[in-house]
Amino acid sequence: MTKKLWSGRFKKGLSPLVERFTESLSFDHRLMPYDIAGSIAHVKMLAYTKIVPAKEAKKIIKALEELKTMTPPFGGEEDIHMFIENTLIKKIGDTAKHMHTGRSRNDQVQVDTRLYTKDEIKNIIQRIISLQESFISLADQNKEVILPGFTHLQHAQPVLLAHHLLAYVNMLQRDIDRFNDLFVRVDILPLGSGAIAGSNLPLDRAYTAKLLGFSKVSANSIDAISDRDYLAELLSCIAITGMHLSRFAEEIVLWCTKEFSFIDLDDSLCTGSSLMPQKKNPDPAELLRGKTGRIYGNLINLLTSLKGLPLTYNRDLQEDKPPVFDSVDTIKISLEVAKGLTEGMTVNKQHIALTLEQDDSFLATDLADYLVMKDVPFRQAHHDVGRLVQYCQGKGLRFIDLDIDTFKIFNDRFGSDIKSKLDAKTSVKEKKTIGSTNPDMVHKEIGKWKKILN
Repeated sequence: MTKKLWSGRFKKGLSPLVERFTESLSFDHRLMPYDIAGSIAHVKMLAYTKIVPAKEAKKIIKALEELKTMTPPFGGEEDIHMFIENTLIKKIGDTAKHMHTGRSRNDQVQVDTRLYTKDEIKNIIQRIISLQESFISLADQNKEVILPGFTHLQHAQPVLLAHHLLAYVNMLQRDIDRFNDLFVRVDILPLGSGAIAGSNLPLDRAYTAKLLGFSKVSANSIDAISDRDYLAELLSCIAITGMHLSRFAEEIVLWCTKEFSFIDLDDSLCTGSSLMPQKKNPDPAELLRGKTGRIYGNLINLLTSLKGLPLTYNRDLQEDKPPVFDSVDTIKISLEVAKGLTEGMTVNKQHIALTLEQDDSFLATDLADYLVMKDVPFRQAHHDVGRLVQYCQGKGLRFIDLDIDTFKIFNDRFGSDIKSKLDAKTSVKEKKTIGSTNPDMVHKEIGKWKKILN
């Protein structure tokens, strides 16, 4: 094991047990490109401010650039920062020891993690947009399909399938807005804060921020080191996105069943049973639901680690990375799987139409609205149509099976034109409010989203 760079004040070396317990290289090795980038910028600043001679700085920067092609290790050092520094010392000698001038591993890991988070926010947003595009494409392909809409998993009112899919596009847009909003709070340079109090050296933090692409520098050195709000917020944003994907996954699972049969999934997106030959299971959709629980757990993990920490740095903060890395990896592949499910979905238009024909009770609200337009108070209209529904269910009839005289038994304001209302197409066309399932409005929304996403 390499001698610790902080070992000067210790008489004994670190216990092998503690060595194993405290190492973080096994997971923070993935910060290597960000640690190199932060170190290069830091050394450039040290040369710019003449804290380190330009000749020495160039030598360090050259060695760091060469390190970019190296595969990060998974063991043998305490953390990725020590690995890079020790590797440079072996490579260029004592010159490398200038590299850590004016910084602590506390502000070093913060800049690494913020750079990582900025990149991953962009990666997640790109995948969300790609999923939105898939939803829009599916909506456009099926923009005339009318679906039984549900509340409480009971038939409620007819809606366009495209309108239903656009609900997810809107959810995902809120996710994008949240990630973009978070980006502003991540885009702050902590480097130069040291371990707690700042530095006695004339560090040019604004210069470092410019080199690393940060829009501003932190205003308080204590907060800069102890802050993990942005990681908690990242996991929160991921958890909400995961929840949206889980809701979509649940509908896929339901729609694939024999009882619904609204859609079929491509065989490549399903698995079989080791026992039952007939099974075709939408396992990826089920795993989307399951992985959402894992994402939630990561958020609680981090919040629990943070809740009792005094300022400023505590080693507990080393535990921030595993849940962050896991959630980022999980949401990225989950978004890709959701896109695959959307694109591998075939809508069973004929079966959906048959479902609408077999039970027209979802038009009950339209009948109540019809009576309201005939000057019947809504509560009375609601009551009378409720009695009509009860009558039809008792007789095994649909609204369309009734004659006008039967309608009038329940309210004499029903007229001969009521038969023209007993159709799902009419129901959606007669919606008048902005944001409704009216076909004209939905088609305009599809066009609007196409422009936005392009």
